[in-house]
Amino acid sequence: MLVVDAIDLHYGAAQALKRVSISARPGAVTCVLGRNGVGKTSLMRAIVGHQPVSRGNITLDGKPLNGMKPEDRARAGIAFVPQGREIFPLLTVKENLETGFAPLKRADRYIPEELFDLFPVLKSMLGRRGGDLSGGQQQQLAIARALVTRPKVLVLDEPTEGIQPSIIKDIGRTIDYLRNKGEMAIVLVEQYFDFAKELADLWHVMDRGEVTLSGDRASMDEDEIRRRMSV
Repeated sequence: MLVVDAIDLHYGAAQALKRVSISARPGAVTCVLGRNGVGKTSLMRAIVGHQPVSRGNITLDGKPLNGMKPEDRARAGIAFVPQGREIFPLLTVKENLETGFAPLKRADRYIPEELFDLFPVLKSMLGRRGGDLSGGQQQQLAIARALVTRPKVLVLDEPTEGIQPSIIKDIGRTIDYLRNKGEMAIVLVEQYFDFAKELADLWHVMDRGEVTLSGDRASMDEDEIRRRMSV
């Protein structure tokens, strides 16, 4: 289980996160919701080690992550699909997937066939450059690259941004499939509430660097969440 416990995060003198706490367990999707600029991406950066926290603790299966470099967190089992995808445009699809080998032991450095069941289009494009793919195909590639690492925790930062509706449905089905396998915890950052509400087992709404509303699927008040996301 991933536990974020009362963390603060600063960029110089500016405080981006204030006493933020969330958790993510295997077999569940934890959604972080909110408008632009409320601290969602800062929270993801804290989890994956791109930005140090100034207070509080982050643990994975009880082991502290504070101070651990991003590459070491990847080896520990955290995979990140960043906002904007950040695939390598000049590398082929196959080469992009193989960049996920870095945190793996030599025996595990292969591309699981399951990924092509989840994203069939990638198998037919293994030799094409990443930059030649559509935005939706690049998003599928970015998720598949993260899954190559066999993560314990999959962190997705706004995977539906700028993606056509058919690909959004494919991504939703993939997240649902991964959740139902029960092997990994999924942290999903979203502004698109209709997508998030179908997947969320736990949810947190953020505003001005703080979690202002939290609950589980059963306690989801759609109208209140939409109101807080639009204020």
